[in-house]
Amino acid sequence: MKMKMKVFAVLVWIQLLELLLWVRESYTADQCSWRGSGLSQLQGSVEQVFLRCAEGSVEWLYPSGALRLSLSPRPMWAGLGPGMSSSSTPASICVKAEPHWSGAQLYLERDGVLELLVGDAPGHAHTRCFRVTPGERPALFLQATPHQDISRRIAAFRYELRGERRERLSDNSVHADSINTEGACRPCNDTEMLMAVCTSDFVVRGNIRAVEADSDLRAAVIKVSATRVYRQKFALFSSNGRLTHSGEIRTLLSCGVRTGSGSFLFTGHVHFGEAWLGCAPRYKDFLRVYEQAKQKLQIPCTLDTH
Repeated sequence: MKMKMKVFAVLVWIQLLELLLWVRESYTADQCSWRGSGLSQLQGSVEQVFLRCAEGSVEWLYPSGALRLSLSPRPMWAGLGPGMSSSSTPASICVKAEPHWSGAQLYLERDGVLELLVGDAPGHAHTRCFRVTPGERPALFLQATPHQDISRRIAAFRYELRGERRERLSDNSVHADSINTEGACRPCNDTEMLMAVCTSDFVVRGNIRAVEADSDLRAAVIKVSATRVYRQKFALFSSNGRLTHSGEIRTLLSCGVRTGSGSFLFTGHVHFGEAWLGCAPRYKDFLRVYEQAKQKLQIPCTLDTH
């Protein structure tokens, strides 16, 4: 009898361990990203999730019930990069749904009001941005939509905070009030030009091979042949086996970028793995401004122009 009880106790512990492992596999999270399963949620419940980084991702398998995602990086604007942590400068938070998005709707929750960002219908997987100010605590509300079969439903998206400077040129599939289109297409002044060399995710010198329109993003895709890559975040510009590198840079379609001769200094930032244009002066114009600032000891950082 005692032996049977011991065997029974061992079997119970094994089943409990398997359950704990299943729950652990169905939910993983860190300060930046969250991955979980609706199968582990109580029906009709709302799970609270806190995201404390400037960028990350959310993946909700088999959506059921709802998630409330609080975006509260510590400190609030940490991670935005140099020149983007001013306590009075507004910023934007952007979310980009993955192509396989299905099974849920994503809302912005602000002042008790829900605003739809991404719907459940196919074709709604795009980028949406909204403006926030320091001190504001925005939240995202992810609501599962009823389906007979949830086995193939996955609601996944990436998010990132963008400072005022970083959203100067950004993808245009956003709210009209989240970006100043006129300011985005304005040529950089000398100060902006010099700062862009220091703070951009990529700095390359090259020529424009072609410009193509991406109707889905409402963006212009600039095909660049780079003769020199000063700096790049990720492998944006790959070597073609010769002395040049090739890559793509996106900008607002409304800026009317066209193919032109001459050498340019391309700078900008990476958004969701894609290069977006910041300042792009002709190289000779940049060189003139850079040398003048260098003589006056007013350059914010150095660049090897030889």
